[in-house]
Amino acid sequence: MRSRALRAPTTTWGEAVSATAAAHARTDRLARIPEVDALRGFALLGILLVNALMMAGPYGPGGAVDPGASALDRTVEGIIQTFAVGKFYLMFSFLFGYSFTLQQDSAAREGASAVPRMLRRSLGLLVLGLLHAVLLYTGDILMTYALLGLILIAARTCSPGTALRAARIVYGCTSAFLLLLGLGSLFMSDAEAAGLNELPAEFAALVADYRGDPASVVRANLGQLPDALLAVPLMGGFVLTAFLAGLYCGKRRLLADTGRHAARMRRICVLGVAVGLPGSLFMALAAGGALGPRWFLFGSVVGMVTAPALTAAYVCGMLLFMKTAPGGRVALLLAPAGRMALTNYLSQSLVMALVFTAYGLALYDRLGAAVVALGALALYGAQLALSKHLMARHRYGPVEWLLRVVTLARLPRSRDERRNPVAS
Repeated sequence: MRSRALRAPTTTWGEAVSATAAAHARTDRLARIPEVDALRGFALLGILLVNALMMAGPYGPGGAVDPGASALDRTVEGIIQTFAVGKFYLMFSFLFGYSFTLQQDSAAREGASAVPRMLRRSLGLLVLGLLHAVLLYTGDILMTYALLGLILIAARTCSPGTALRAARIVYGCTSAFLLLLGLGSLFMSDAEAAGLNELPAEFAALVADYRGDPASVVRANLGQLPDALLAVPLMGGFVLTAFLAGLYCGKRRLLADTGRHAARMRRICVLGVAVGLPGSLFMALAAGGALGPRWFLFGSVVGMVTAPALTAAYVCGMLLFMKTAPGGRVALLLAPAGRMALTNYLSQSLVMALVFTAYGLALYDRLGAAVVALGALALYGAQLALSKHLMARHRYGPVEWLLRVVTLARLPRSRDERRNPVAS
């Protein structure tokens, strides 16, 4: 039913979603939610743009300012800093929390205990994340998801209201702590603040490692891993907030019938842009050095605290857009990539490692932000095309299939089970 509804040339996206919901009601089988897949596909683009700049050299978003960057490169980095940094990993986190409720339902329908499945899934994500961080990219998010996912497991039976209240408390406490930390930097002298924003003394050795050989790449990643792990508590509060918000929406099934909430989503869009965009612009100006070194840390904190508002605007804006005819066509393009988001996320890092490190071309710190962003867009286009091809023939992407085997502790039982789409 899902594929016929989505492929009919005269069917709008909203009609396709309604048809899917009707099929669920008639057959008592949980179908995939197209909006969730499309949102994941959209989030992949923002994640890729940010990670590409981070993997290309030490002057990525949130890092030191490149004194030799051209005006074009500064502009591109500023745009990505404003509209992408800190927003799309939260979108992934929100969808992770939402999908958690779908996995609970799947286990209940099969008469299986949900907790062992979820624990195995968390273990699988932890192993994938550790391998990802050591071999490819230290900015991995999967380990954070695996560890904080244990809180979701503990909160699996809470009411929607409790999940929402917990999200607000976690967000408020995390924001207050970070804002106090950021305000402290404003009392530093310019010289002290500039010292914090400079590249570390071992920068030359890091560049040499990434351009050296595969063993030196792994050594460089291992050397940066402790710093990356220290950043987890700072961003973990916002990840957990998004998890709990997704859990709330999943328990309320808000994405299964978004048409009933259009007016509320429009209000969230307006409020999210009004709060999130100024904060992101302030962060971009501070990160670019326009406000002086003392404002760098405080600007970053303001950007982190206001990012959830812009993320919420993105989510609601995309859901509203997908109800239109042009938006429906875009959603059909994005959804296959979202169905295999984990495979695409890891393959993005693999391709970028082949480009920027000694695994391949060793172009670390040799390309400007504009060229890197253009290459990222080309990679994303290729992923959309490949995902459409694979998802027309298979139920899961390669890594999704592997993670499902770990989650269920068994191989798929039949050819039909391997190929037919189900909830994510």
